[in-house]
Amino acid sequence: MLKEFRDFINRGNVMDLAVAFILGAAFTAIVNSLVNDIIMPIIGVILGGVDFTALAITVGDANITYGNFIQAIINFLLVAFVVFLLVRWLNRMMPKKAAAPAGPTNEEVLLTEIRDLLRAQNR
Repeated sequence: MLKEFRDFINRGNVMDLAVAFILGAAFTAIVNSLVNDIIMPIIGVILGGVDFTALAITVGDANITYGNFIQAIINFLLVAFVVFLLVRWLNRMMPKKAAAPAGPTNEEVLLTEIRDLLRAQNR
């Protein structure tokens, strides 16, 4: 069982997944800092210093902080937009793959067969 577990761990897919997970966690910290430390303050200035996290209503003894929910939605949209821009930029930076040559058309196949038949008749 230990050998089987070692073989499982040493598979390329598991190691690739582990590396991707670690890089994703580090990347999340970078994107969150970009959104919280750079983009949100700019949006706050544009909106006149509105802080959504302060929005709340009290129902009985419960304090419903719907502003935190609004802030989470805004953060998600900003993070998603930043990731979209980064992926778009990376896709443009990657070399384009050459399109695979298309197979012969039906007309080309038919002409090739006719040519081969004519050659066979002439021999």
